[in-house]
Amino acid sequence: MTGTLINTATILLGGTLGLFFSARIPQRARETVVAGLGLFTAAIGLQMFFKTGNAIIVLLSLLVGGLLGEWWRIEARLERLGAWLETRFAGDDDGGRFVKGFLAASLLFCVGPMTILGSIQDGLTGDYSLLAIKAVLDGFASLAFASTLGVGVLFSVVVVLAYQGGISLAAAQLQSVLTPAMMNELTAAGGVVLLGLAISSLLEIKPIRSGNLLPALAIAPLLVWLVDRAPHWWAWALQVVR
Repeated sequence: MTGTLINTATILLGGTLGLFFSARIPQRARETVVAGLGLFTAAIGLQMFFKTGNAIIVLLSLLVGGLLGEWWRIEARLERLGAWLETRFAGDDDGGRFVKGFLAASLLFCVGPMTILGSIQDGLTGDYSLLAIKAVLDGFASLAFASTLGVGVLFSVVVVLAYQGGISLAAAQLQSVLTPAMMNELTAAGGVVLLGLAISSLLEIKPIRSGNLLPALAIAPLLVWLVDRAPHWWAWALQVVR
């Protein structure tokens, strides 16, 4: 939960500053900071990948997870949900402006690979480094949002706290199930997803539907379990044949 608490604090700080000082921060400065965060995120993704003990498992998990993500159209569904909510609740009056700011910020802060991966990592290992990076990004985003959409942006911390905190608490319950080998491959697969996010969303080098790769986070531990069980299945098969 530490990463989630840091994230909510930066959103509140950025939103508050946005209400008062956003016009004084040059756009070029914002772009340079986001580019720096993109490079740092890519470096973290590579560092996470190097924790793998079997690169083939990571590759297979990304291939199978990517196919499932494209089949389920995860990223497209999330985008349609955001568009529907904005159309449903946005309005021209002050109340509509508040709700629009609240929903837009909530969706931006809660939808994305970094949110899910960071929350899982925080809950499983207590490592909140990814959520700390996301916290900086969300702080700058809330600054920009609050300057145009008002105080409703600040109330998005309620959704962030419930959503990210819920994922972290749920992930913590899996500690007794996941072995160190499973965690290494899950982390490595997540690192590749994170690298894709940096290339696509932060550095804007090439569009990548990183959200559709999220099933790889579940596939990787499953493949480790299957590999570990393979000798037992082989021995069982030999006994059946005999």
